[in-house]
Amino acid sequence: MSRNRTTKLTNPFDSDSDTKTNVPRSRNSTQSSYSSSSNGTFFGDNKARYRNDFRDTGGIQNQSTQELESYAVYKSEETTQKVNDCLRIAEDMREGASKSLVQLHQQGQQIERTHLKAVDIDQDLSRGEKLLGSLGGMFSKKWKPKKNGPIKGPKLARDEAFAKKGSHMEQRQRLGLTDTKTRSKPRNLPTDPESALEKVEVEKMKQDDALDGISNILGELKEMARDMGSEIGRQVEGLLDAENDFDKLNIRLEDDNLRARKLLGK
Repeated sequence: MSRNRTTKLTNPFDSDSDTKTNVPRSRNSTQSSYSSSSNGTFFGDNKARYRNDFRDTGGIQNQSTQELESYAVYKSEETTQKVNDCLRIAEDMREGASKSLVQLHQQGQQIERTHLKAVDIDQDLSRGEKLLGSLGGMFSKKWKPKKNGPIKGPKLARDEAFAKKGSHMEQRQRLGLTDTKTRSKPRNLPTDPESALEKVEVEKMKQDDALDGISNILGELKEMARDMGSEIGRQVEGLLDAENDFDKLNIRLEDDNLRARKLLGK
């Protein structure tokens, strides 16, 4: 009895159910590889083969249709990732260019403030020179300050559009706000593409959206580069004018010091 009872207990493990589980699944009964690739498991197992284009398994021409469909989906997703990486690089370039534009705007303001100091110094020297001219004996020769030309000061001819743009960006940076121009609004994509062709088409639309974003950013960078180039030209001219004015002031200051030493008998 015990032997028969044992046989009955072990029979379920020797039944046909075990052979059924070992029967290989047909290609039609399995879930398509490109649909399983959405969770990354399929691509994770076949990424090495896809990267070398099936060179180790007989080449692309020796692959099944289903395998080629999965390969096409993988390649399209890989291309989308690369295009998105390019878009992120372009956005970083735009952010860096925006910071450079703000710094250039601040530099222009500093050059103007410095040049305005030359005008203030000119006015102070004029008052001192009047005082130095009134000093001395009755029969002494009248002293005139040595002037090499008027102090012009800054021309104040900066590009108003650039100044407004720079001030606006500077205020946004101080407030910690990002650039208002972000990526273009993507189109409505199918939520659950089923076939490999649909998946590839979805990836192509993603790539088109990313390429549109890159094109827009490149247009912005071109405009910013043009504005910064014009502003740099104006600042160089302003620096040369400021240098000329300060050279005139230095000559006058040396002459005024010489007059003061003579009056003091040194």
